[in-house]
Amino acid sequence: MRDLGAGFGYLVKGQKWVAKHGRWFGFGLLPGLVTLVLYAGALVGLGYGADDLAAWATPFADDWTSPWLDVLRGALTALVFLFGLFLAVITFTAVTLLVGQPFYESLSEAVDRGEGGEVPESGLPLWRELWISARDSLRILLRVAFYGILLFACGFIPVVGQTVVPVIGFCVSGFFLTEELTSVALQRRGVALKERLGLLRGRRFTVLGFGVPLTLAFLVPFVAVFLMPGAVAGATLMARDLRGETADADRDDDFPENGRHDGILPPSDGAQGVHRFPH
Repeated sequence: MRDLGAGFGYLVKGQKWVAKHGRWFGFGLLPGLVTLVLYAGALVGLGYGADDLAAWATPFADDWTSPWLDVLRGALTALVFLFGLFLAVITFTAVTLLVGQPFYESLSEAVDRGEGGEVPESGLPLWRELWISARDSLRILLRVAFYGILLFACGFIPVVGQTVVPVIGFCVSGFFLTEELTSVALQRRGVALKERLGLLRGRRFTVLGFGVPLTLAFLVPFVAVFLMPGAVAGATLMARDLRGETADADRDDDFPENGRHDGILPPSDGAQGVHRFPH
């Protein structure tokens, strides 16, 4: 329970961080708004077409009498839509992070700077970072698809499919959602996907405490967009602890909100940042 609470604590701290630094909150909303429009259209289309897909997949039931035909296809329609929603929750973060890579990387760097200590930078050109992010996201989505198909099949098991399977589904979603969010900070640190997954498995309950509530919140329309900036900030705080990096609690108070060291511009030591956005 302590680890679950710690994971949820990172989520809360991340939201508090962007609330305190309001400009970063607005900055981080932009990629989510673009992705939301795309996904809303896709889910509406799926909602209209799920019943046709269910009818196409069950031609053997055309001669069934009511109510069995309606029960079968109604249940299959619901499962198709839920499966689509499951994939949407997972892929939303991946696509939003891909679209907003420069935005969220700058936000993550600002959190690192506010916590004190070293602010890791990948040193890679933008196209290379986007390639790595897209490649790793595809690998994660293949894992998610595997679990999704397995859980979809298990959904037909009486009782278990309506109770245990949804719980497992939310846990799977929460784990991989956290992986996508922490990848912003960990990729800057040169941590490969395999090592990232190992770090998260080592703190599985902490990861679930962060990811499962966020997954549930993302099911509410528009909530994902408004929580994304804080989720990236909270995931950066988690990544720091996973890597054993110490925070300087007083660092954030050492500089005024409009000062040069508030995370929007790099410190004047000659260091060159990557993909920062000036205000």
